[in-house]
Amino acid sequence: MSLNIDMIEVRADLEEDNDRYALLVRELLRREGVCLINLMASPGAGKTSVLCRVIDALREQFSVGVMEADMDADVDAQTVAARGAVTVQLHTGVSCHMDAKMTLRGLDAFPKPLPDVVFLENVGNLVCPAEFDVGADWKLMILSVPEGDDKPLKYPLMFTVADCMLVNKIDTAPVFDFDLDRCENAVRALNPNVEIFPVSAKTGEGMDAFVRRLTARIDAALREKRGEKSQC
Repeated sequence: MSLNIDMIEVRADLEEDNDRYALLVRELLRREGVCLINLMASPGAGKTSVLCRVIDALREQFSVGVMEADMDADVDAQTVAARGAVTVQLHTGVSCHMDAKMTLRGLDAFPKPLPDVVFLENVGNLVCPAEFDVGADWKLMILSVPEGDDKPLKYPLMFTVADCMLVNKIDTAPVFDFDLDRCENAVRALNPNVEIFPVSAKTGEGMDAFVRRLTARIDAALREKRGEKSQC
């Protein structure tokens, strides 16, 4: 006997709800003239270390805010706050990613006026954060050399959605069996338009070139939101 069972597309409902909040995030960013960058990577890839370098480089030109998303603790929030960034700690509990609704709540927690640029340091994960649009202007991801050059093959979505990829800890390349060309070719097969910068947050190698590009992207986003002609 065949039973009549109602089928509910929960995933579709979740995506529709998230997309609605992502639009609200974009409206807020446009209204307040703020650039939002979604920073994603595995635990230990160097998100906070890179972010500290970036804060140091940007703070004379832009006011900088950071949303630190972690399941618990505030270690990273304390680190970036000590560098002078306006910081909001977000605890996600058992959730392994940020979504647009959480992001909107985080932005609302900043003192007004909002910083020129806000970095969302997403929960450490190469899977779930890539699935959720948080309304960001730029999706920045980090792959570290010790993780291996095969990660684009194992976690393709993250590399597909990223606008820019940093290959961090490049100073350790002689120690690890990491083929930068092989990694870049795998990423570009998924995402031909991605920008790739080999860097070391520890030594500073490659950071100047990345910061120049980042600054141009932030400037272009702010000019667009504020109705000015972009040079980027």
